[in-house]
Amino acid sequence: MIARDRPLARNGALLAVVCILAFAALLFLRPQLAADVEGAAALNGILLIDSLLPRSAISIIAGATLGLSGALLQRVLRNPIADASTLGIAAGAQLSMTIAVGLFPLLIGLPREISAFAGGLAAVLLVLALSWRRGLNPVTVALCGMMVTLVASALSVTIILARGEYAMSVFIWGAGALNQQSWDGVVTLAPRLAVGFAAALVLVRPLTVMSLDDSSAKSLGLALHGMRFAVLALAVWLAASVTAQVGIIGFLGLAAPHLARSCGARSTGQLLIAAPVAGAGLLFLTDCVVQLLSPEFTDLAPTGAATALLGGPLLLLLLPRLHSRNPPRADGAPRARLNLAAPWRGLALLAIGFILLLVFALSVGRGIDGWQVAVGGRFSELLRFRLPRTVVAATAGAMLAAAGFVMQRLTANPLASPEVLGVSAGGGAGLTVALFLFAFPSPAITITAMTLGALIAFLAIMAVSARGNFGPERLLLSGVAIGALSMAIVTVVLSRGDLRGYLLLTWLSGSTNRAGSFEAWTGIISAALLIPVLPVLRRWFDILPLGGGVSRSVGLSTRASRLVLAIVAALLTAISSFLVGPLSLTGLIAPHLARLVGFHATLKQLMASLLLGAMLLTLADWLSRIVIFPYEVPVGLFAALIGGPYLIWFLTQRETKQ
Repeated sequence: MIARDRPLARNGALLAVVCILAFAALLFLRPQLAADVEGAAALNGILLIDSLLPRSAISIIAGATLGLSGALLQRVLRNPIADASTLGIAAGAQLSMTIAVGLFPLLIGLPREISAFAGGLAAVLLVLALSWRRGLNPVTVALCGMMVTLVASALSVTIILARGEYAMSVFIWGAGALNQQSWDGVVTLAPRLAVGFAAALVLVRPLTVMSLDDSSAKSLGLALHGMRFAVLALAVWLAASVTAQVGIIGFLGLAAPHLARSCGARSTGQLLIAAPVAGAGLLFLTDCVVQLLSPEFTDLAPTGAATALLGGPLLLLLLPRLHSRNPPRADGAPRARLNLAAPWRGLALLAIGFILLLVFALSVGRGIDGWQVAVGGRFSELLRFRLPRTVVAATAGAMLAAAGFVMQRLTANPLASPEVLGVSAGGGAGLTVALFLFAFPSPAITITAMTLGALIAFLAIMAVSARGNFGPERLLLSGVAIGALSMAIVTVVLSRGDLRGYLLLTWLSGSTNRAGSFEAWTGIISAALLIPVLPVLRRWFDILPLGGGVSRSVGLSTRASRLVLAIVAALLTAISSFLVGPLSLTGLIAPHLARLVGFHATLKQLMASLLLGAMLLTLADWLSRIVIFPYEVPVGLFAALIGGPYLIWFLTQRETKQ
């Protein structure tokens, strides 16, 4: 036993030495007021005692708390990527606090921890309920967590945009800034860590039993469901306590237990001790690096956003260890319940329905006097306001549907889409880089940067998943990882709270209320140039899903064809994301609906997907205008709220089980 503990103790001592050296460098190099400033010595002492030291202490305590929370979550769910970030706990906590501050200011006197815990617990229970039918398998849990995080983040963004600067401060704080002005945060959080650690030690034996399969755990007399809920509540409370105190510290609870295991922790007891130590060391070192690289007294980026940058690469490293018990099958798309005898007639009906929907969206709306149907001169007056945004929604919907169709055919995976695979988030990372380089980039530069970001993200996903023969779980989780890394880059800029952050927030929400003639013509020209390319490549769409061997046997170069299709999909994604944001899920839903309606042939299914995608976003744009008139819900958020339930339904269907 002593021999087994030696590597763990040695690695722990090494981590402590590195932390001490980093802190010594921070003390030596920390910014100080010039000596010629009156009272400089006293002020420097105050900065040291009341800012630097409590900041260092809070980083250690918060890191240890998140490390313990992550270890509990991974052990109780038997899921190596369980964490407050991947399970939606952090996003749920932030949404709950944003609602409390932005919509109910009278509740600001209540402890933030209460609303954070309620939001985090609601989020994780929703994720577990959605993935329960599939046995809480890791892939489904991760995707449901991504979906809950997506919707919760979209709702937070909407509230922030509605409440302006008042709620924007919540988002800046929520990025995980560890700046302290007193020891109050340490005094608040330290007792919670002590209570949580004591409770975790009491739960060592039940957690050890729960590492077995459910039937074995029950046979040993463990009240499995009650104990699982108790451990989950403890883990959520610990994570919510940190979120309420310092904001979201991304993916630290994911990294700390794995670092502890790599350092030698094997048993449950060892893990519950080593994971908090690893979390404390990771967050402390990250914060030291952030401070050392920051100019003067301003942080280069919030520490929470900096740790989130580790999340994507870490998920990619963990992919080989993650094995889904019931992965979504490549042929697991919903089976068509209809078989159209005359598909061209069906396409004609869809086209007529789309035209009628356009007329309806342009003429019907709500005004001060209630519902109105605009005709004649009134229709002409309203047309210049409604037509650009309707055209933007329709063309973006068609391009997203085309991108989703390409990705699903290219990967032979029914869940592939720009939103699920993180390609839209890659476009957001490109937009962030453009804002950094050009401050206020032109639309041409913006679209180019977003295209490059989306293309790099998609190619990275393809490269990672190719090592696993494009297995569905590797493809989906590599998309989640790339999306997490891309959104971490976006968060770094959002947390600065300047005009660039507001521009990114507007893009994230997917608002079309500022769409004008430029955006409308951008959508029309882009769709006219890119979509006609796809029917020419329909032979590739038929052959590539059959696998690399079949493709090569018929003389198709898989590498060249995949690269061409990746570029087309990236262009479609980037331009549509530029127009309506990254949240719509139209790229996932439209090809599925085309199959469900009964379109099987490649060309007909593509055309049906285009029409359905255009109709989905047009309808979402109209609903976003009238549902809470005179205010508007961003169309991206509304479309995500429509598409999210479909994704959740698809994930919970037994037909997708192997």
